[in-house]
Amino acid sequence: MSTISKHELQKRFKVNNTALINEYFERGESVLACSGHYGNWEWGTLAVGLALKGDTYPIYKPLSNKTFDNWFYRIRSRFGNKMIPMRQTLRVMTGSKEKPSIFLFGNDQAPQKSESHYWTSFLNQQTSIQQGLEKIAIKTNRPVFYLKVKVLKRGYYEVDFVPICLNPAQSTIHEITQKHTLLLEKLIQEEPAYWLWSHRRWKHQPSQ
Repeated sequence: MSTISKHELQKRFKVNNTALINEYFERGESVLACSGHYGNWEWGTLAVGLALKGDTYPIYKPLSNKTFDNWFYRIRSRFGNKMIPMRQTLRVMTGSKEKPSIFLFGNDQAPQKSESHYWTSFLNQQTSIQQGLEKIAIKTNRPVFYLKVKVLKRGYYEVDFVPICLNPAQSTIHEITQKHTLLLEKLIQEEPAYWLWSHRRWKHQPSQ
């Protein structure tokens, strides 16, 4: 990832139906998207940024080790992506609202225990789901898409933009969260080997 060329990345990671997103950008509008730790999500973030006409803002959780955090920041932004620490999402979104953009959220990380307010069944486990994407979508009414990754063969991938909610202000409570959770669950059930099973998704349990 630190050395791959744009040409090689575009050959190995195909981004489909970009017109869905670029149409919003051409009208001066912005969108939100989410995906999980599935397939090669790091390449996917770089490839999406290259394929779209607007600014791409991947949201990430900074590492405690500053050396590694700086290194990851450099390679994740080397093709122009604008990396945003989780806690700065709303501030950056407000400051960039005049330019068409896509903000990329991870939808499978466990929230902190103090922020585990919504629980649902995910892979037959009671699981807390982060609410940040849904709250921001409703507040801004930006359309929400899911980045559905498919592994074609070793080292080759493709991703499709799947509409989740095009008018979040009219959605019901937890509707967006439930939709993207079900999409990820179905993807994992179909091809379980490509999800990052080691990332302690169930480190918190619901209070009795």
